[in-house]
Amino acid sequence: MKTRPALLALLLTSLPTAARAEPPRWTVQVDPLTTALGFLHVQVERALGDRASVYLGPSVRAFDPLEKSEGRYLGVGGELGVRVFPWGGAPRGGWLQARGVLAHLSTDVGGGATALGGYGSVLGGYTWIFGDRWVLSAGIGAQYLRYQVAGLGSRGFLPAAHSTVGFAF
Repeated sequence: MKTRPALLALLLTSLPTAARAEPPRWTVQVDPLTTALGFLHVQVERALGDRASVYLGPSVRAFDPLEKSEGRYLGVGGELGVRVFPWGGAPRGGWLQARGVLAHLSTDVGGGATALGGYGSVLGGYTWIFGDRWVLSAGIGAQYLRYQVAGLGSRGFLPAAHSTVGFAF
């Protein structure tokens, strides 16, 4: 009869837990690199199966970065992105991404000018998920920006970068 507790313990430890049975399908991530540039981005991502995910979030240009500028401007809008995971495993692993941002820009320069601005990017990168909870992601690529109001901001082709930290569930 001493084998019953050992068999019960073996049976209980071999049963899959919820975390093991179902990998995370959602992530929430913030981008420290763009925060240093004056933008606040939060991405809420949902895996759409094993090979793709989509994310959506606010995009706010809230403050001027460390360099001096001739005027201040604010941008408030949204970001939408799609990631393809060629080797499977979404939302973790290697990916290719297309993203776009559309924002309403305003400034007190030029008598309170406003404009519609945005940018589009294509990137390649990788997302790591540690312990089915903690997210670290990085990528590089290219982008076209038309994010200007009253001569302030950026326009043209520039390198694009992706760096996020967050959590998965």
